Amino acid sequence: MTHNDVRLIRTRLAVLAAVLITLWSYAAYVSSQDAVDLLRIRALADTLGQPIDRLILSLQTERRITAETIAGAGAATPELVGARDATDRAAAEIREFTEGRDLRLLSAGAVRDRAGELVRRLDGLGTTRSRMDTGRLGLAAAIDGYDEVVDVAFRVYGPEWGAYESGLAADTRAVIALARARELLAREDTLVSAALTGARLGADERRRLTALVGVQRYANAEAAAGLPSDGRAEQQRLAASPEFTALLALEDRLLLQSGTANALAGVTVQDWRTAADTALGALQTLVTDTARSSVERATPGAAVLIARTGAVVGLGLIVVLVLLLSWAGTIRRLTEELTRPKAAAPAPQDAPAPPAAPPSGGDAERELFLGLTRRNQVLLREQLSVLDLMQRRERSTEETGELFQLDHLTTRIRRNVEKLITLAGATPARRWRRPVPLLDVARGAVAEVPDYHRVLIAPHWPWSLAGPAITDVIHLLAELIENALVFSGEDTTVRVSGEHRPQGCAVLVVDDGPGLDAAALAEANHLLGNPPPDGPPAGLTGWYAAAVLAGRCGAHVSLRPSPRGGTAAIVLLPARLVTVTDTGRAPAGAPPDTSYPPARTDLPGPSGDGALPTRVRQPGPIGPEHGRTSLDTVEMPVARTARRHQ
Repeated sequence: MTHNDVRLIRTRLAVLAAVLITLWSYAAYVSSQDAVDLLRIRALADTLGQPIDRLILSLQTERRITAETIAGAGAATPELVGARDATDRAAAEIREFTEGRDLRLLSAGAVRDRAGELVRRLDGLGTTRSRMDTGRLGLAAAIDGYDEVVDVAFRVYGPEWGAYESGLAADTRAVIALARARELLAREDTLVSAALTGARLGADERRRLTALVGVQRYANAEAAAGLPSDGRAEQQRLAASPEFTALLALEDRLLLQSGTANALAGVTVQDWRTAADTALGALQTLVTDTARSSVERATPGAAVLIARTGAVVGLGLIVVLVLLLSWAGTIRRLTEELTRPKAAAPAPQDAPAPPAAPPSGGDAERELFLGLTRRNQVLLREQLSVLDLMQRRERSTEETGELFQLDHLTTRIRRNVEKLITLAGATPARRWRRPVPLLDVARGAVAEVPDYHRVLIAPHWPWSLAGPAITDVIHLLAELIENALVFSGEDTTVRVSGEHRPQGCAVLVVDDGPGLDAAALAEANHLLGNPPPDGPPAGLTGWYAAAVLAGRCGAHVSLRPSPRGGTAAIVLLPARLVTVTDTGRAPAGAPPDTSYPPARTDLPGPSGDGALPTRVRQPGPIGPEHGRTSLDTVEMPVARTARRHQ
């Protein structure tokens, strides 16, 4: 083994190490995000959720007693003072949350902001109380003031409480909906209690009561539909219980008499208080019990999630370190063998022929590296499949966009892995036997590069590419497109088009960068036509990779100045690789295809590979065993789905 061999192995190991670390980092990030989301939700429930629940209950009680006091034209009673003290104690817990620095809540900035807004509203509650005590606050204004504070308290329960998409998150949303339905009943209780205390139910109060009863009953039914089976059964039992039927009977009486002279006839303070307190207490018990049972059901799943995260992060790191150390030891041994002085050779004599030398260690190392890389390729395929399933679920636009970004990063990592396999002289697992439209191949190349939105693809591609050349041509075009993007301004575009040639067809990748001088252009063209066998020259790895990929599939790459001052890369595909079809023809006068999405580069092949998955797809080629003849085409978000190629 020569120094050049060792240098080449060292370069390949460095690239493989970078890919391995990137894959582990990505897997650790994805796994840890689930655990972090779960821990944040549990921390929010412990540090803020329970104080918010206590605050809402205290505000509901204080609101009712305040309304009764104003309606009865009385002074503050010990009962009202006690309700205010309970509210202040719950508010103090929320102030502690906004001032604390729990490390589990570092990513809960939006929750802190909403909790801070609640604290500011609570600070203004003293003014409401003072005006009420001095007789300067009307009944309607007092009730509205408390209603607004309670609404702000419920708004603290934002989307962060369900960031970890699981059964626990769904149960949490159902419990919050049930608590909001209970709040509507508490508002109804406040209105009726004040009317009974003041022996008057005015026209405005009658209209508000009618609306509250209807909305409250509907909200209860909707909240019950989202509860888990045990909570739904308990809610149905409560709805049929004598306590709830008594409350319904009183509500119906009030609604029937709302248009009469004595709308409160037959309804006493004691009857209403008994029915309302029983119903409110039963609903609060249902909320508490449902939340507790949901946590108990989610606990085993949480333990599995934490264990999986520890395995990926901890054991994965150990495996990465062991491999890196073993590779470093291999390089050190090879270097020592080369630098160790060789023993003088004995003089020739008649002696038995020496035994055959054992197989070179370099071949074994190469097989090891290729094996590990192919395993990483399998993991990438499975990861892309999981992302595909996640993107098919109903999610917000923001979550879908983030999943697509992860999907795109995974596709680019997969490209690096397959390029490493190719540069090592092996063949990636993804391959096809049937022809594929060349337009789809070009789009597939665009999908493997950053800044894909800057690439314009011409609409006229009346060719299909032979299946065995698809993977290499995709990576070859991706190298050239990425190079064009890097060496041109961010406000410019890179144009990709096809042209007829007597010996086949040519794919042109044209940029608007500064271009190359004559010497650099000649050097690059020489490298593209004659890649050195001992590895890439310094600073020219991109051209070297393009040359190797072109040589594998039988294409020829050359560079020339473009008419607009940049550089045009020309990929000549011989006639044996392309056939003329009509699938790529565009209507006369059609503009360039700027409606990217790129074609899928994961083109599920014999191994079922997949990438850039989204909800809407066009049918396309999977591998040869699936019998399809065109590439899957990815549809991006709605704003980018206008595409002409079918």
